[in-house]
Amino acid sequence: MPNILESLYHGNLFPNEDSISKNSNYRPLNRQITESLDTWRQKLSAGEFEELESLLDLYSQVQGMEMTAAFVCGFKAGAAMMIEVMVDA
Repeated sequence: MPNILESLYHGNLFPNEDSISKNSNYRPLNRQITESLDTWRQKLSAGEFEELESLLDLYSQVQGMEMTAAFVCGFKAGAAMMIEVMVDA
């Protein structure tokens, strides 16, 4: 099993794809979203539903950017803590 640095170097590290919430509400909420989209698909015309999907895609892109920023912020905070621990040791 390669170490983290090797995985990072080879482009095999994808934290956003490997992380699934362990919150007990995660799966029920995902199911609810899927059911709601199915309901909207039936209510709207094909064109209107495509517009809704486009909007949801834009939201997903923004959410991805926010997740990236949160990951970077958390990583930097963790690295800063490690530096502080090592310096004060």
